[in-house]
Amino acid sequence: MVLEYYLLLRSVLRAKPRLRACLSRCRHCRIFFLTHPRNAHHRHKLRCPFGCRQAHRKQQSTQRSVAYYRDPRGKKKKSDLNQRRASQSWANGQKTGAPGAPLAKGSSAKWNPPMVEHVRMVVSLIEGRRVSRRQVLAMLAKVLRQHTMCRRRKIDQAVVWLNKQPP
Repeated sequence: MVLEYYLLLRSVLRAKPRLRACLSRCRHCRIFFLTHPRNAHHRHKLRCPFGCRQAHRKQQSTQRSVAYYRDPRGKKKKSDLNQRRASQSWANGQKTGAPGAPLAKGSSAKWNPPMVEHVRMVVSLIEGRRVSRRQVLAMLAKVLRQHTMCRRRKIDQAVVWLNKQPP
């Protein structure tokens, strides 16, 4: 999959040489990716949008939280919050914020929002015009409706299609 990504990235850079300035390398996984032009020249410690950025943000958040709650002020605040939570749950007769609580309807996103935003930014760079999130989602839906490019017999392709979309 990475090889396919690099082949596609290489073809884009050949077709649009001005995007070479936007080429950056992830600080963590060392994969090349296209970044926004405002980040291209001044920021060299970027992480890729394929998971490294979110993982680093989560790791830093955990470190800040741990450091805060080890501080005497943080310990006091945590103790107060826990006691308030305990008194609320006893007053209501039920647990609040249960981990298995169902999510609100419509909250299950089909696409990863940071990835959609990255695709939107890259498509905007390639096409040289502003592309909306709605247009990107429409393009993704269209591309995923198409048949795969692998070599299969027509009957095998039909069986796969029927398994994905039963009548």
